[in-house]
Amino acid sequence: MIPTRQIRADYGRDWITVYQAYSKEIALPALEHGRFVPPFSLSRMTWIKPSFLWMMERSNWGRKPGQEHVLAIRITRRGWEEALSQAVLTHPERGIYPDADHWKRLFNDAPVYVQWDPERSIHGKALEHRSIQVGLSRHVIEKYVREWALEIRDCTPLARKMYALIQEGHTDRARALLPKERPYPVPPEIGRRIGIS
Repeated sequence: MIPTRQIRADYGRDWITVYQAYSKEIALPALEHGRFVPPFSLSRMTWIKPSFLWMMERSNWGRKPGQEHVLAIRITRRGWEEALSQAVLTHPERGIYPDADHWKRLFNDAPVYVQWDPERSIHGKALEHRSIQVGLSRHVIEKYVREWALEIRDCTPLARKMYALIQEGHTDRARALLPKERPYPVPPEIGRRIGIS
């Protein structure tokens, strides 16, 4: 049985893959340069997600306006864990924060936010276990762009191929194309901070 909260990702010894979806105005220059460049903004919060299927639900398989290009960004595990070590949950959960006022003070000053949303099936159905979203504020986005990001790949053709297969009733063939995500080993102190028991 999958724990309610567990980070699942495609990762290696030194890297982890996260996903974002953008318009062509942001995505194409990023792919051309191998890094995020203007009009990508370093002053606006950006959310990264290690779950491919959650990203497919969010972007409607790269068909939602403004999210037509699905990007896989390989970042350093050091950067990923640095972000999580500064994170505050988006809700004042008991057992993590003494009270709502304490949480609010932390939240207002947090450079990173963590939100747990229902994971999705290949058909978009909400599942019982959760998927992590990590919000990077303007205080850490520059590190994300200039230090943590190692590679940006275009997943749009994969998303479109999988969507077409699902529409044609070939779910098993689509499932075989999914990125190989597995449980990510979270250091205990970070786990406590982001609500992993």
